[in-house]
Amino acid sequence: MELGRHHLSTLLFLCSVALFHNLVLANSELPDDVQSTEDGDRYVTPTVDPARMYFAEHFDDLFDVDDIGKRWIKSKATKDDAAEEVAKYDGEWLIEPPKRPILANDYGLVLKSKAKHAAIASHLLLNRPFVFDNKPLIVQYEVNLQDGQECGGSYIKLLSAGDSMKNLKQFHDKTPYTIMFGPDKCGNDVKLHFIFRHVNPINKTITEKHCNKQKERLDDPFKDKRPHLYQLIIRPDNTYTIRVDHKTINEGSLLTNFTPPVNPPAEIDDPEDKKPDNWDDREKIADPEATKPDDWHEDEPAQIPDPKATKPSDWLDDVEEMVPDSSAVKPSDWDNDMDGEWEPPIVPNPLCEKAVGCGLWKAPMIANPNYKGKWRPPLIANVNYQGKWSPRKIPNPEFFEDLSPFRMTSIAAVGIEIWSMSSDILFDNIVICDDETVADEWAAQTFDLKIKILDRQAHTSGSSGVAEIKSPMRRELLVTQKRRMNLCQ
Repeated sequence: MELGRHHLSTLLFLCSVALFHNLVLANSELPDDVQSTEDGDRYVTPTVDPARMYFAEHFDDLFDVDDIGKRWIKSKATKDDAAEEVAKYDGEWLIEPPKRPILANDYGLVLKSKAKHAAIASHLLLNRPFVFDNKPLIVQYEVNLQDGQECGGSYIKLLSAGDSMKNLKQFHDKTPYTIMFGPDKCGNDVKLHFIFRHVNPINKTITEKHCNKQKERLDDPFKDKRPHLYQLIIRPDNTYTIRVDHKTINEGSLLTNFTPPVNPPAEIDDPEDKKPDNWDDREKIADPEATKPDDWHEDEPAQIPDPKATKPSDWLDDVEEMVPDSSAVKPSDWDNDMDGEWEPPIVPNPLCEKAVGCGLWKAPMIANPNYKGKWRPPLIANVNYQGKWSPRKIPNPEFFEDLSPFRMTSIAAVGIEIWSMSSDILFDNIVICDDETVADEWAAQTFDLKIKILDRQAHTSGSSGVAEIKSPMRRELLVTQKRRMNLCQ
């Protein structure tokens, strides 16, 4: 009985505190653009099962520059082909929430500087490379171009396993990568890169293969200042799918949808074969028996004055169309020695304004009925025509057939190596796995939750959906107090 009274007293005390806090919050000014978070919308940092992921980065537990170094390595390299003043990778990276926060305690990796080279990289989980074998590769990440973007990239690189992974502080544009994926824009040129580096099975040379451009133009991600989700899936059967915000915008085959193609042609033109000097490839020729007609006058002009035109009776022949401005006054600082003899400016003659015309009258020009232009003989079929010449085909000495381009170089790290004229580019929720359901679960806990809140704000406020949430911590406090009051009731 005593224990029950103690619990009741404690409960009454907590209810009193909750009621007091609610009164304080109710009487404090709440920004118009802040919406209360519904219970189902609360953000919880996703947990990672290393057995299901090769890479998973939410950035929520990295709070400053020193923390970045726990998992990410900032490049200190220098570009070889750039002027000294811009060659360094000195772009500034920070871990921080979005400029317009959506979810409390949600952080991302932000490129703060612009017009600077920037590079940063992180090894895969447990240093377990992704090997292209019998499972698909799923790459997924978010980008928020918080200031929009006119020129620059926001793509990522999946770095190839090898010696270059031993020192990611030297990560630069020439560091070997297996796949480059993500958006890029400069002016009106908008791209969503999917590039993979293919190894020639014969001579081991490497060639970049560029995915054919998607049909749908992507403009909104570069100007709406909202987070967007990019996903690439590559399967062992050589098919691929690219999605933006869960919508498929490009799909096809590694064998047929890339430039240059993976496999070279089996035959090529013989470089030693030359067209014979007497080869006649003229399909038609001028008729050698045709002669110019006697009444064909090549010197006739294309246009002539209209012989039927007559000068109007009220035409002012002796009145000039342009006359000196009688109201003009020589400037007081005019120096004849320096500026020359002053003359008033020329203006339209006011006497011509109400007249049919002034000055020298000329008949209007019309097409000359006798004009035929330069005579040319008609064309006839060439009896000696041998067809269009083309060199003979020979076997391609560099031919190979790779029917499994999916088996790319293993991936050991994730890197971001970009240059942009926009600052505050936010990267978040980078995922590499081999199961689509895992990527979808991660998106449901992160990106989908953000979009749900943004869309609800847009519906409520009638705005573009980029409402600024000024106090996510206060919002969480409101939810906590609401739960306490429910308990008291």
